[in-house]
Amino acid sequence: MNSKKNQKTQKIQGSRIKRSTGEKIFDGVNVIFLAIFSFTTFYPFWYVLIRSLNTGRDALKGGIWFLPREFTWENYTFAFNDARIFRSLGVSVFITVALIVLSLFFTCMVAYAMSIKYFPGRSLFAFYWYFTTMFGGGMIPYFLLLRTLGLNKSIWLYIIPEIYSFSKFIMIRTYFQNIPYELRESAEMDGAGHLKTMMKIYMPLAKPMLATQGLMIGVSQWNSWYTGVYYQAKAELQPAASVLKMMMTEATASLAEAEAKGDVIRLGKMVTYTSESIQYAFVMILTIPIIIAYPFVQKYFVKGMLVGSVKG
Repeated sequence: MNSKKNQKTQKIQGSRIKRSTGEKIFDGVNVIFLAIFSFTTFYPFWYVLIRSLNTGRDALKGGIWFLPREFTWENYTFAFNDARIFRSLGVSVFITVALIVLSLFFTCMVAYAMSIKYFPGRSLFAFYWYFTTMFGGGMIPYFLLLRTLGLNKSIWLYIIPEIYSFSKFIMIRTYFQNIPYELRESAEMDGAGHLKTMMKIYMPLAKPMLATQGLMIGVSQWNSWYTGVYYQAKAELQPAASVLKMMMTEATASLAEAEAKGDVIRLGKMVTYTSESIQYAFVMILTIPIIIAYPFVQKYFVKGMLVGSVKG
């Protein structure tokens, strides 16, 4: 029996269709194109990394493309010697996680309600929310509003104004509308309320969309420095991006002043970093946490896609 199976296997393998020369050339061109594309997307990150690990004064000579020429941790030491970094990283983690959870939950509530066919006035509400996105009061009125609400001295400054987004609402509502309406009706027949139906049926089925939106919210909030610099009155509540922005500005100004005076010695040691090398280090400090977190989000996203395809 085994010998017959082996013979059949050999026949099947031998009868495989041979690929033509044109197909092999096409595959080769695709591989080369994808390799070049992968390199062009990865190299900017690699370039910033090696520049952050190279002495700033040596980097001014140019010619650093693939590996650091004069390796140093001085750029990162300069950043982490400031106690504000660790405190601000904690603030960034809290507001990023809180914003992702609250924004997705409340946006899903609105999207779920607006996806109900018999919801009265849903077109009017959708138009009203869209219409208000076309206007803005400007920086000063916005600051006065935040101060009146007391948000300019609160960590909720970064969360409450960003909880709801019309664009995210539209995408999640569209996804909810594509879920079979019979699932909602069957849940209602079983005695489930709207909140339970949303939590147990709609949100699990919308995992790919929620994972994508959560990633967009997290990256945007993590890299946002504008709000902390211009609207936050308490220094201890500023996120990492805002603190690094201010530190970068301070470092640039102090280095320019020192170089103008001819003073490039700090703590008895020749200073080899420059404002540009410190900027590269700051970029990496903000980027690495996202790179660490992204594979977990990507895994969750792919899993949600597979679950959705199997159920479909």
